[in-house]
Amino acid sequence: MPLEFAGGGVLIEHDAVRSSVGLFDVSHMGTFAVSGSGAKDGLNEIFTNDLNRIAPGQAQYSMLCNDSGGVIDDLFVYLVSDEHVVVVPNAANSSVVIGTVERILESRDVRLIDQSPSTAIIAVQGPKSPEVIADIGLAVELPYLGFVERDTDHGHVLLARTGYTGEHGYELLVDSAEADYWWAELAAAANAVGGRVCGLGARDTLRTEMGYALHGHELSLDINPVEAGVGWAVGWDKIAFPGSSALKSIRESGPERKLVGLQFLDRGIPRAGMVVAASADSSAVLGKTTSGTFSPTLKQGIALALLDSEVKLGQVVSVDVRGRSCRAEIVRPPFVGSNPRA
Repeated sequence: MPLEFAGGGVLIEHDAVRSSVGLFDVSHMGTFAVSGSGAKDGLNEIFTNDLNRIAPGQAQYSMLCNDSGGVIDDLFVYLVSDEHVVVVPNAANSSVVIGTVERILESRDVRLIDQSPSTAIIAVQGPKSPEVIADIGLAVELPYLGFVERDTDHGHVLLARTGYTGEHGYELLVDSAEADYWWAELAAAANAVGGRVCGLGARDTLRTEMGYALHGHELSLDINPVEAGVGWAVGWDKIAFPGSSALKSIRESGPERKLVGLQFLDRGIPRAGMVVAASADSSAVLGKTTSGTFSPTLKQGIALALLDSEVKLGQVVSVDVRGRSCRAEIVRPPFVGSNPRA
């Protein structure tokens, strides 16, 4: 996926998703399936979230942690049935996730198949996404995080009401051999309603506006789910999983750091790794930004930052933007909209 497409650009592509529809090729993501009598229960002993919270035909955001509670990867789990589960990890971590699952489930009656080479993933995001899906013959009423599977003349399709933009949207898992067909059909349908194909730049500005975590930034081996504010994706009362004891201890004692949003009051475009202090003339460093960008919707700088847990909403802090102090207010994401589960 390019940063932006010719004739588009980050701002135009971003606006298309917020006002109409945008199309993203996210086939770089990993995909694997676990099948067998111990599939669901086995994965429930590995990932943080509780698969007993969902039913077949539903997807769930979850994580794989190490024993200290650090996040190896965050991922989506699609529960087809108790005997068949599809998992979509981040591309860079796919081999580690697959290797960990294989090792832990080695003695169980399951079979793991890496479907990454044979699967393409296309995201259709924006308020007009239902029109696009209907135009290509896959119209179906789906609740957020619901999915259906269809066998078509152009291969098997898993259609899910998931996405990474905060808008009403879908993701299609299709046979890679048929990816060109689906991309062309979706692009034509998107163009017909004023939408467009979009690149990695718009994908990042959209997810940052919603406060969505990106592994390697808001989640990592050094940043646990409690600090990152995604404790809702942890099954606190379920069976033990890697990192469960450490995470429960952190939750009970309270984290020393927490992820917050920063909405800039001064002109400046933040990036990851910028120092945040209590004020411009203060030596009290509160932490660092984990992601930052110019918000095309708000027309101002926004950032996510991991700061001292004592900071308060509404507090004004100072961000060192390439040697210049910029004031920013601590807010609770999302920066745009009120319903990330649109």
